[in-house]
Amino acid sequence: MSLDLNKVAGSIASMASDLVLQGLKRVDALNAAIDKFENPGDLTTLKKRLAQAKTSWLLAEISGSLNQRFEPSELPPDYIVIATDGSQIDIDRHHPARCCLVNIGRVYLHYGQNPDCFLESEPTLFSSTEELVLKPEQGNPGREISIEGPLLGIKRTVEEFRYLSHLAGKLPAGLPALALVDGSLIMWGLMSKDLPDFVIDAMLDKGVLKYISEIEKLNFQNQLALASYISFPRSTDVINSLRITVCPHQVPDCDKFCTSIDSGERPCDILAGVVDRELFWACLKDNQRSDVFISQSKISKTRYGCNQIYFFYIKAGIEIARVEIPEWVACRPELLHLTHSLILDQCRKGQGYPVALSEAHEMAVVSGADRQNFFYLVDEYFTASNLSTSSSAKSVSKNNRWI
Repeated sequence: MSLDLNKVAGSIASMASDLVLQGLKRVDALNAAIDKFENPGDLTTLKKRLAQAKTSWLLAEISGSLNQRFEPSELPPDYIVIATDGSQIDIDRHHPARCCLVNIGRVYLHYGQNPDCFLESEPTLFSSTEELVLKPEQGNPGREISIEGPLLGIKRTVEEFRYLSHLAGKLPAGLPALALVDGSLIMWGLMSKDLPDFVIDAMLDKGVLKYISEIEKLNFQNQLALASYISFPRSTDVINSLRITVCPHQVPDCDKFCTSIDSGERPCDILAGVVDRELFWACLKDNQRSDVFISQSKISKTRYGCNQIYFFYIKAGIEIARVEIPEWVACRPELLHLTHSLILDQCRKGQGYPVALSEAHEMAVVSGADRQNFFYLVDEYFTASNLSTSSSAKSVSKNNRWI
């Protein structure tokens, strides 16, 4: 039976009306945020208050002057952009074959006098116990964790960085290059309290951070930057930092001073409801980027080391994007300027979104038909090997409707 949208049409109309009212309120909050952004007061004092603040929301650490804008530098005559993206087929608990698949799209784009490119995908099947289970090095079987669901998504991210590092290792010496991934460099999925340390070690320390460090080492022979691109970001880190400017307390402490105050009534709520992209859409001109900020994410500060995550916002055509970079890119002006100019160029070539990431996604995407064909192929090989292909009753029912 199809979805009966008539039954929710009234609710949708009510939602639209509520959003209109929220939008009118947000105009005042945005104007207040712009004023605080342009006139933050003494920056040294603000940085000190940010360092002392105890808030219930994530702050952005100001690494520079807060409201300075930067124009892009000229494009180098020859340069390379590489990118990876991934997709997966998760374990189907209703299927007799306990396996999953990760498909990584890889893109290499060489611009200049001798242009070149290649686009390809690399599917990998994971089926053995060693591939599907994470366990501590001491070998406690009771603590084994299956790689499926959200954890498979994290495993896919590790594979994206592994292939990106491999691509970077094949770059010709001497040419400026940018390595790009989609989404955040911060492994938010590993911040769950339910995940033991050995999982974080495997996915982060021996996974993503290992490959980011391998890319950094290649800067001895190349001018190579690494960045992630977040389209239509919903982050509020910078807005949250501006809230500190209107806090009446010398040392901001949400739990100490504001737990008894209703939401919307706190002094800093004059900036509530605004996201960073709205602020920078109003404050940046086309092609400009913001100053660089430092993420205060706990996992970035405590686990990333010299790869700690910095970020800036960029007005790239039709949108404000958040660009995340490791510390070693943020602290080298030539790499920072290269990242800015090459991302802008990629957005121009990709109709508002980096073309390398768009192509990597197209190479990686796994459709519903692909997933169905994958399990058909598994069933064929199971049948040829005289293995059972029986599925759960629920799966059979879904595939054979009788009413």
